[in-house]
Amino acid sequence: MLQRTGWAILLLLSITPGFAQDSSKVEREHTQWIASVLRSVQTIKPGMTREQLLKVFTIEGGASNRLHRTYVYKRCPYIKVNVEFIPVGNPDNRSTEMPGDKIRSISRPFLQYAVVD
Repeated sequence: MLQRTGWAILLLLSITPGFAQDSSKVEREHTQWIASVLRSVQTIKPGMTREQLLKVFTIEGGASNRLHRTYVYKRCPYIKVNVEFIPVGNPDNRSTEMPGDKIRSISRPFLQYAVVD
């Protein structure tokens, strides 16, 4: 029995470094993907239009109006930003979102489960 245990430990020790290498590779890939997400999000700045924003993000359900909406990153629905707009053309209409509306402010990205209407 002791001999079998010894072999099992030896086998486990020989497998563990490979597992650790695979694990660190996955962690590195995840870190690189998150860095690419941050770079992509940072391309959206105040003064840009809603139309430009929609190249990186898509709308999310929930309460919104022409002046404020939460958007989700197109490649992951859990990555979100809150955006405030300056209406361009027909500023009294608070319900119809226009592609030319200008971004007043954009929050830092945050994580949150999807909102379903």
